[in-house]
Amino acid sequence: RHPLYGKYIRRSTKLHIHDENNECRQGDTVTIRQCRPISKTKSWQLLEVVERPAG
Repeated sequence: RHPLYGKYIRRSTKLHIHDENNECRQGDTVTIRQCRPISKTKSWQLLEVVERPAG
């Protein structure tokens, strides 16, 4: 909830992540870590895929 107005807020962040083995799919829940800059916008690295959506 917003501290002043009390409105419920949903936030999300899109990050450019280095997925070396190309194992992620859209909708996966993953664990990432920050690393050295790999490209202009990529400075995060995939550690593991925690959960895949059913189907």
